[in-house]
Amino acid sequence: MFTSKSNSVSPSPSLEQADSEALDISTKVQLYGVLWKRPFGRPSAKWSRRFFIIKESFLLYYSESEKKSFETNKYFNIHPKGVIPLGGCLVEPKEEPSMPYAMKISHQDFHGNILLAAESEFEQTQWLEMLQESGKVTWKNAQLGEAMIKSLEAQGLQLAKEKQEYLDKLMEETEELCLQREQREELERLNQVLEAEKQQFEEVVQELRMEQEQIKRELELTARCLKGVEQEKKELRHLTESLQQTLEELSIEKKKTLEMLEENENHLQTLANQSEQPPPSGGLHSNLRQIEEKMQQLLEEKLLAEKRMKENEERSRALEEEREFYSSQSQALQNSLQELTAEKQQAERELKSDQTARHGGCSHHEGKQQVCCIIDRHLLGAGAKSSPPGSKGKTQKQDVITPIHAH
Repeated sequence: MFTSKSNSVSPSPSLEQADSEALDISTKVQLYGVLWKRPFGRPSAKWSRRFFIIKESFLLYYSESEKKSFETNKYFNIHPKGVIPLGGCLVEPKEEPSMPYAMKISHQDFHGNILLAAESEFEQTQWLEMLQESGKVTWKNAQLGEAMIKSLEAQGLQLAKEKQEYLDKLMEETEELCLQREQREELERLNQVLEAEKQQFEEVVQELRMEQEQIKRELELTARCLKGVEQEKKELRHLTESLQQTLEELSIEKKKTLEMLEENENHLQTLANQSEQPPPSGGLHSNLRQIEEKMQQLLEEKLLAEKRMKENEERSRALEEEREFYSSQSQALQNSLQELTAEKQQAERELKSDQTARHGGCSHHEGKQQVCCIIDRHLLGAGAKSSPPGSKGKTQKQDVITPIHAH
């Protein structure tokens, strides 16, 4: 036989401690206290006080004096006066003439009903709830609960496996997103650099446009100068041609004058030989000197015109070279503007494409997180359903059950 101490379990907490300390059905009693009991199995109107203990699905009762020993030793005696199995029992309140707070326990296998009575309505309600909850613990319910627990455990393992797989995938995608975030930060830094370079490019473009406008104005001025030089060149050419024509006319006149002078000299020489007097030739020589002076003056004017024409040609050539230089520089500036514009558009397209890719990656990551949240909810639901039938009600009721002090 087992001794009373070795086979005993810890008692229920006191009335003051019941609200703050949970009851464990494997090591403690659910409820204890003194109730009135009428004899079982035989008609009798006599009521006697007994000390009752609810342990799991059994109702144990002792003599009233056992209550003091139970509260002192913190153990209950394993040899009660009687044991009532509560599994499958129907517990309900019953009105008795002398006991207003009576309770009836009935079962199809019992020979008659078991009548108990409390001292107050509060105690009656307390004992009714605990007796009804304890009556739910039956062999059939235990087998069903065990089957449900195994099924829910299998579902929980499967869900945990799926959750782990999703978590692994989520970790991989998180690492990928971290890498994408680093790339995004690098791209943002590059974007800032590109924005600064873009600003510089715009300033350079503005300067190039201003320089291009300046070159256009200088080209227009050069074109006007070239036009004036061409006009002056034409005038000088016309003047040169006129001087050349005048020189030719003076040369012909000089030739005629020389011929006339030679004829006169010959004629005068003949007359001089006949009369032996010097020939009067002063007028012709004076006329000849005037022609030579005039020709000399015309030659000097011609040389001056040719010199000016040469200077104009050199100036025209210099202006033409300057115009070609400005034209090439303007073309180079135009090409630079086109290249800068193309680079700017390419950079903007790349930034836009990268932002679109980052947005898609973030949406995919959020979808994975939602799937993991759903799995967590399934696991929590499986954990809640893994308790056997009747245990949920017991757990809820144990928070409010307090033992009854003897009056």
